[in-house]
Amino acid sequence: MSLQQPTTPADIPENANEHCPGPDSAGAGRASGCEGCPNQEICSTQASGPDPDLPLITERLRNVRHKILILSGKGGVGKSTFTSQLSFALSSDENTTVGVVDIDICGPSIPKVMGCEREEIHRSANGWSPVYVQDNLAVMSIGFMLPDDEQAVIWRGPKKSGMIKQFLKDVDWDSGGDKLDYLLVDTPPGTSDEHLSVVQMLKQTGITGAIVITTPQEVAIQDVRKELDFCRKAQVPIIGVVENMSGFVCPGCTKESRIFYPTTGGAAKLCEELGIPLLGRIPLDPRIGRACDQGTSFLDAYADSPAAQAYSEIIARIKAQVAK
Repeated sequence: MSLQQPTTPADIPENANEHCPGPDSAGAGRASGCEGCPNQEICSTQASGPDPDLPLITERLRNVRHKILILSGKGGVGKSTFTSQLSFALSSDENTTVGVVDIDICGPSIPKVMGCEREEIHRSANGWSPVYVQDNLAVMSIGFMLPDDEQAVIWRGPKKSGMIKQFLKDVDWDSGGDKLDYLLVDTPPGTSDEHLSVVQMLKQTGITGAIVITTPQEVAIQDVRKELDFCRKAQVPIIGVVENMSGFVCPGCTKESRIFYPTTGGAAKLCEELGIPLLGRIPLDPRIGRACDQGTSFLDAYADSPAAQAYSEIIARIKAQVAK
């Protein structure tokens, strides 16, 4: 008869109730000691008992140095755009290997913005082989499995979680011959099934941290506060916040205009208030959208633009943060 592992202090969130049974216990979120705990909802949505596939995920990802979640509270703030440009920039160093896993099951846009649409996933004895954009940049997305771009994915939470588990457990990220330096996880907006699943599945492997994307206006900032609260409750370290679409820079005269006005101070005020690093601000540039439509690197094509310079500064800060 197997005995359940005792809950250690490291397993229990700092803000948990005094008699917390542990987030991985059978009574997590439902025991009497959970009443009134700020983590009760997130714990109660977890599956009871340890997941037998977690050791397999841990083994599969043991050679990945940095696992980074790209999050946003609000949709349409440029999260997938940032993920693609970050991956292109990191992989511009031929000695750095990068993987991108797209867990936005219902709205997979990574294949489009990374220029690898209509590619096919191949299976081998070692698992699924990701699609290689270049020798040191690999991508996995449900978009590669759909018969056409217009087919909707209408799945409930458990089926989404099952697909995310396959991406983490069955994809052979070493198939290119090199160990991954970065695994970037592009998520859907919000704090729902996909986010809970990926955090729970990566917990044993160690999540390097999360980069949270927002735009300046308060309607986006409000949802970012929820995303940051999710990170705190799920014990995901926060690398920092990126303010996207922070003004419009004319490609001709490079003069900047405010499009989305930060009525409450934008990301800078939020980060100052919460003590979170502000990684930087990226101005609007119509050529970024064009680069994503073409699946190319904006930084390579327009290296001297203000937006590319902002990207470069942010990426340098990310590298410095994860190297600590």
